[in-house]
Amino acid sequence: MSQNRNGLLLVVSGPAGVGKGTINDALLARHENIRMSVSATTRAPRPGEIDGVHYFFRDEEEFEQMIARGEFLEYMRVFNMNYYGTPRKFVEDELASSRSVILEIDVEGGMNVKQAFPDAVLIFITPPSMIQLKERLIGRDTETPEQVEQRFQTAFREVERAREYDYIVVNHVVDMAVSRVEQIIQAERCRCSRNQAFLSELTGGMMK
Repeated sequence: MSQNRNGLLLVVSGPAGVGKGTINDALLARHENIRMSVSATTRAPRPGEIDGVHYFFRDEEEFEQMIARGEFLEYMRVFNMNYYGTPRKFVEDELASSRSVILEIDVEGGMNVKQAFPDAVLIFITPPSMIQLKERLIGRDTETPEQVEQRFQTAFREVERAREYDYIVVNHVVDMAVSRVEQIIQAERCRCSRNQAFLSELTGGMMK
């Protein structure tokens, strides 16, 4: 007899440059029972990419058939070109195997997952301040000043929607942010709503 050890579906969102990928990589390194979701896409594989590891590569007809069958938790078409989506079966199989799954997706995708999978845990990563976020974007030195400004304006719109998430984690120091996410995972595992079977077993089936 033990508390619920089922996997959790973790939606991690936040503006570009906030450090989502760094936090998620640290979680994967620390916890063997956490997986990154593998998305499906209609774009062609890049050199070194493996089907089922980096993406599930599908042609457009097959992807649209999957949409029609309701096989995605969320999907989108980027720049009216390639589809990207989160296959429901991959996520459900991982959760059933007591592994948690991280979806690193944008706010719109997060809201779609929330609607399709209400039990998901939505975590929004924020910078300590918007000024620091802009400094990080500039410091990456990968985009023109115009592109940086565009990303910065997009970040404002995304942060305004953080209220729709379950948790806020401020990424000031990466190790502290990772610890906060780990604490959220532990707290979610202790929710009464996730432990009804344990409570019923604890009381000999007398609780409903």
